[in-house]
Amino acid sequence: MPAPDLAVLLERHRHDPTRLVQLLRDVQDSAGWISPATITELAGKLGLPRARVEGVAGFYSFFCTTPPGEYRVLFSDCITDQFLGSLALRLRLCSTLRVRPGAVRDDGRVSVDITSCTGLCEQGPALLVNGRAIGRLTEERIDLIARCIEARQPVSLWPAQLFTIEDVVQRSDVMLSSTLPRGQAVRAALQRGADDTLEQVLRSKLRGRGGAGFSTGEKWKSAKAAPGPTRFVVCNADEGEPGTFKDRVLLRHHLDLVLDGMTVCAWAIGAQRGFIYLRGEYLFLVDAMEAALAARRKAHLLGRDVLGHRGLDFDVELHLGAGAYVCGEESALIESLEGKRGIPRNRPPYPVTHGYLQQPTVVNNVETLAAAALIAVNGGDWYAGVGTPKSSGTKVHSVSGDCARPGLYEYPFGVTVRELLDACGAKDTQAVQVGGPSGVLLGPGDFGRRLSFEDVSSAGAFMVFGPQRDLLDVVVNFAHFFAHESCGFCTPCRAGTTLLKRSLDAIAADRGTRRDVKVALRLAKLMQQTSHCGLGHTAANPFLNLHGKFRPTLDRRLSSLDFLPTFDLDEALAPAREVTGRDDRLAHLEDP
Repeated sequence: MPAPDLAVLLERHRHDPTRLVQLLRDVQDSAGWISPATITELAGKLGLPRARVEGVAGFYSFFCTTPPGEYRVLFSDCITDQFLGSLALRLRLCSTLRVRPGAVRDDGRVSVDITSCTGLCEQGPALLVNGRAIGRLTEERIDLIARCIEARQPVSLWPAQLFTIEDVVQRSDVMLSSTLPRGQAVRAALQRGADDTLEQVLRSKLRGRGGAGFSTGEKWKSAKAAPGPTRFVVCNADEGEPGTFKDRVLLRHHLDLVLDGMTVCAWAIGAQRGFIYLRGEYLFLVDAMEAALAARRKAHLLGRDVLGHRGLDFDVELHLGAGAYVCGEESALIESLEGKRGIPRNRPPYPVTHGYLQQPTVVNNVETLAAAALIAVNGGDWYAGVGTPKSSGTKVHSVSGDCARPGLYEYPFGVTVRELLDACGAKDTQAVQVGGPSGVLLGPGDFGRRLSFEDVSSAGAFMVFGPQRDLLDVVVNFAHFFAHESCGFCTPCRAGTTLLKRSLDAIAADRGTRRDVKVALRLAKLMQQTSHCGLGHTAANPFLNLHGKFRPTLDRRLSSLDFLPTFDLDEALAPAREVTGRDDRLAHLEDP
């Protein structure tokens, strides 16, 4: 590929250092990789330290600082893809193309590797080729992909059916069945006034749908009350949690509802600018989303004096991520929006007072903003009347795994796990992972529990595992995911996720002992108590759930139930104790 025309790209991004992630995406799209010379030139043109640009280029998994080949093929490593045969298909492609997994072929033509979940869990196995998603992989499709690569056919000219992405809605309720005309929520909010619009959101008891469940109205109220004239609204569309794909469907089929919700929020809090932070795997959504934004500007639903209302000036920019699960955390997302590595910030202060560019910022999930648009039209009391007293409204669940009817299911809060299993056609279910790897693993004894903030909280993922599955394989996959996605900022998460992965790998390879379990429990406790952000706090949840609820699954894979001399974490600290001259109790790791 030719060298990128940096002058053109810099002009496109207004020589703005906060757009560094977007600039690097364009560089990679045009050149195939980000060279050291390009990093040096970009740093000079943007007035940034070279280490800053290099650090950003090295942080995101979709950026390449060495040539990845003309065709970069990345297979989804989500556990549902694995159970559908992704490994065999990946090896088939490697064999056909004569390339080693994880390496670039000697002629520089192609590389084949893995990536985290691609957001196509209900239509896997899936892969990305030069950023473009292909689902429902079969041997025939793999062979077709290999022929296209060997013929050096541009990806844009590959058979269109390869790139068909299906969106299956199995059950809809007030959101997925919404037919509100574009802009109706904005008109309703303008008619109510900014203060009453905020009051309706408070009355609705709407809570964030990204997983944390914080009061949406209180978040908006805090941002509105924060000092300063500038405010921002950010739509978090970085749904990187394996097993989650609801936002993808909302953005494809209900984008105007989401954009209405962003504009309603802007009116309520006094914001002028908005951003949609879209996960990098959803590149196939970009053209349609940009067209929708342009259409709204033409219809005076974005821009100056929205719908002719003097004082409501609001526009939205689309930013594309580059492969970093941690950017789903709101402060890490803001760092990425500012052109930095996606490292979660220390809090407080919170984004509602010190967010994007240190200004008051509301960050809401896609589903949350769509719900806000419905509330603007129908009122807070109407919304609060749906669901449960502590969990108002509906929740969209992304169902995948061992069931007859995967897809999206929208239910009022309070539906039981069993009801959802029956609806999706799951039989003899052994376990369900709710909320993705950071969530909770439920067994049959839990299937009567309710999906709600007061019982089983969920960001939307609902992964079903039948009786034929080894749950240790599930937990090992999740451990590898967290080790790969750790941002590396804090030692408890950076080292802990790697050590936990190693302990579980040993058990899965039938080389584990009770010592490995003991070490894993120590690590879990350490990570929960001392990690910098939620990723480290929850990374050990899958192992803890397996240990607490499915202990026989773990024990039967141990080569010995005795404490054989494997790796002793406390003993490994002995040199440090010797150097510091300490051997007191606090210098040793205690049993969990």
